This record gives sequence, C-alpha cells and structure tokens, in this order.
Amino acid sequence: MKRDQILGVINLIHEPDELEALTAGRCPATVPFGARYRLIDFTLSSMVNSGISKVAVFAHTKYRSLMDHLGSGRHWDLHHRQNGLFVLPPIADDMSDLRKGDLYQFFQHRDYFMRSQAEFVVITRSHMICNIDFNRVVRSHIASGADITAICSRAGEGLPGRARKVKMDESGRIIAMQDHYGRLKSDLISMEMYVMKKELLLELVETSLAEGQDHLVRHAIMGRLDKLEVRGYVYEGYLGVINTVASYYANSMNLLDPAVWRELFFTPGPIYTKVKDEPPASYMEGAKSINSLIANGCVVEGTVINSILFRGVHVNKGAVIRNSIIMQNGEIGIGSAVDHVILDKEVHIEAGRDIRGVHDSPFIAVKRKVI
Repeated sequence: MKRDQILGVINLIHEPDELEALTAGRCPATVPFGARYRLIDFTLSSMVNSGISKVAVFAHTKYRSLMDHLGSGRHWDLHHRQNGLFVLPPIADDMSDLRKGDLYQFFQHRDYFMRSQAEFVVITRSHMICNIDFNRVVRSHIASGADITAICSRAGEGLPGRARKVKMDESGRIIAMQDHYGRLKSDLISMEMYVMKKELLLELVETSLAEGQDHLVRHAIMGRLDKLEVRGYVYEGYLGVINTVASYYANSMNLLDPAVWRELFFTPGPIYTKVKDEPPASYMEGAKSINSLIANGCVVEGTVINSILFRGVHVNKGAVIRNSIIMQNGEIGIGSAVDHVILDKEVHIEAGRDIRGVHDSPFIAVKRKVI
C-alpha cells in the first residue's frame, strides 16, 4: 500500500473499562503493561510498522497521562509537520456532550478527515493487545469488495476480558454481531478494528447523527448489517483483551512465556514506546530471580519469582515477590512478601508486610499508596 493511502484512528471514546484502581487517574490506553510499555503502544506501533504515517488519537477523559506519554510522537517516528500524530481531545460545550458517542466526536473533528488525502481509514481501540500488519488487512478488504472489514479472532470461552462476539456465514460476511454482554453462540470475537473508505465513514457519521444515533459500532455498523457488506478478517496471532482486572493480570502473566513475548513484541514488527534512559537492573549479593521480567533501573536484593517489575523498583533484602506486577518506582520493604498483587506506580510496602491476592482477583494498590 502507498504510504499516505491509509489514515489511522485510535478511538478512545467510551472505551470499555473495568480496570478499577488502574484507571482511577488515567485512561485505559495508558495503563502500564509488560514492564515498560502502555496499552496504546501496541496499536500505535502496528500502524507505524504498516506504513501508516498519519494517526489520530481521539481522546475522551483522563487524558493527561496520554498527552504526556505520546508527546510529539517522536518515539514512533510520527513527529512530522504534515503527517504524524494528532491527539484530538473531545469538543464539548457542556458535560452532557461527553456522554455522546464517538460519531459525535468524529463529526466535531470532521475537518481532520477532510484534509487527508487517504482513501481508507483503519479505526481501532487500545485495549486489544496484538501485533498486526494492517497492510495485509487493507489488501484483503480491497480484494473482497466489502464496504467494511471487521478484524476478528477465534477465542475460546475462557478468554479473559470482555469482547463482542460476531457470527460469519460461509462466504465470510458478518451476519450477526452482539453488544458486549450478549449471548451470541460463536467462537469469533470482534477485535474492535474496522477498515472502510474514508468517504463511507463520513457518510455514516452524518446519516447516523441525523437519525439520532451516535455510536459507530452499535448504530452505524450493527444497525446496518443488512444494508452494508461487512466482512470478517480472521487474525491468527496472539490477542489479549484487556478491559478487566482479571484480563490485565492474565495477559501480563502470559508475557512470562518466551514464545508469547517474542510473538507479541517482535512479529511482524517491533513495539515502540516512550524511551526513558535507565541504568541496567542491579542484582545484589543474595538476590534471586526466577522466570521474571525485570526492567532497567531496578535494584534486587531479595527474591523475585514469576513476576513483572517495571523501571526503578527496589526489592529490599529478605523481600519475596511472587506472581505479581510491581509498577514503576515501587518498593518492597525488608522481609516483606507479596503474592498475586498489582502495585501501581510508586507504591511503598513497609518492612515485614505479607500481602496476598488470588489469580482471579489479585490485590491492587493505587498509585503512591503506602502499606
């Protein structure tokens, strides 16, 4: 595909969020993941690796950390004057406008779409963690002659996270799509990624709003399955759906499998993030680390087993971390033990504490909490 033929849109408006304390002060897109990344890095990097040079991020609420993380887009090579990264905050005359759907915000920012020469639009969310080649999807979309292509994945009943199920006929056309809590019998789920022509998107925005409908999927797509040809593209790679605490924990622990790590972070291209220079992790005398991801800047004096440590975490002497996620600049005090916990940034566990959760319901500490 030509470099300027595809326009990327990362839609954060009313993104599903049951992440509790993890999104108390941030939007789901900027939840830390994988020792040094944020959730939005995966979609954004996939777009960049696919040659998409113009990407709009439609922000909604709690987007201060989003602005800080994305900056000018330099870390994704999206800091160009004409193309590049555009963060578009919501346009709202009063608080009631924030409750309106994504089509309303697309309409408010319609000049962004109209100024682009791109023929196709790829619309995604941030809570679907994968490493995908959008060029291949767009080529399939063109070859099929579909109005809209919905990217799907085959998932069993045990998939952590909440996702919308879809049903395709033998020709690949989507004939049914449920809302997030429906009971459609199908092993296919929507990855909330859609490809269509830019002109069709603008037409759907105007006609849906004129009919009092303001949600892209629920109204413009699901409500027109009988009128539009919506086809499914089945993605075969690793997919993590992260919009609940249990799904965040489960997908984080999956990263301890080297095969999952390699596929998610390096195939078909690398995942980029905001670079923060830190010294290598330091392992002091008596330190022990087993099957763990430990980022730069950590100081380990105790024991870390089956866990993920973000930058700058300090594990004091005699401390034991098991099956846990410790975010940036956390500290585990002398002789303390944590098991099945998620500690947000800068949480301090004092000496001699014993904190435990369970796999399906890990203990969570909010940012800067002292325990």
